[in-house]
Amino acid sequence: MDPFPKEGESAAAGEPSRGAAPSSGVVVQVREKKGPLRAAIPYMPFPVAVICLFLNTFVPGLGTFVSAFTVLCGARTDLPDRHMCCVFWLNIAAALIQILTAIVMVGWIMSIFWGMDMVILASKYSALTSLTSPLCGRVAGSQLLPLQAIGLHCREEEPQGRALQV
Repeated sequence: MDPFPKEGESAAAGEPSRGAAPSSGVVVQVREKKGPLRAAIPYMPFPVAVICLFLNTFVPGLGTFVSAFTVLCGARTDLPDRHMCCVFWLNIAAALIQILTAIVMVGWIMSIFWGMDMVILASKYSALTSLTSPLCGRVAGSQLLPLQAIGLHCREEEPQGRALQV
C-alpha cells in the first residue's frame, strides 16, 4: 500500500483534498413537476383548507371531496388550461382513490398528505393576496419579484378584482 495519499485525495479514504479547485459557481434552478391530480388541488382560503385537512385526517377523502366543490366556486388551480369541470372531476377521482385505498392505509396516508398540501397552497396564496393593495388591487413593485418567483404574475388589464394570476 502507498503510505502517501494520491493527488486529489486526502489522508482519509477517498475524500477530496481541501486544496481542490473551488466549485464552478453554477446556479441550478429546481422546479417541481406536478402530475395532473396534484396540480388539480385548488388554492382555497386558509380556513377552508384547514377544515379540509381535518376532514381528510379523520375521514379519508372527504376533505378532498369538499375541495372539489371549491373549484366550482372559482378556486384556482395549477391547471389553467383545463376546464373547470375537468379539474372538478380530477379532484373527485383523487377523493375516490383515497376512499377506496383507505382500507390498506395507503388512502388514509395519501389523504393526510393531500390535506397538508391544501394548507400549504392556501398559506402561500393567502400570503400573496395579502400583499395586494386593498384600494386598487395591485401589487407594489418591490413585492412583485417574490410573486414571480413562485409563478404568480400580476395582470395589468384588471383594474379591480383579482390582481393575481396563477
